[in-house]
Amino acid sequence: RLVADLIRGKNVNEAMNLLTFTRKRAARKIQKLLKSAIANAEENHKILDVDDLVVKTIFVDEGVTWKRTMPRARGMATLIRKRTSHITLILDEKQ
Repeated sequence: RLVADLIRGKNVNEAMNLLTFTRKRAARKIQKLLKSAIANAEENHKILDVDDLVVKTIFVDEGVTWKRTMPRARGMATLIRKRTSHITLILDEKQ
């Protein structure tokens, strides 16, 4: 969510530059999502000028949590939670 707040409202070129130099693990995943959204805008919506695209909305919601057990000493086990998330990104053309 920190990385999402960083690029909200920015131009897509500026957002790509910010994500390239951000040293967070989530930045790579959001950068991949942004590249995909730009390609979809060009292909599906016939947007010719990518420089006019702006990150209108981006939010990260909590997804399903996978639960696994890890054996511990004296016959016990601890619960390992593998968390997932849902990322939603909406691009819009600059007016």
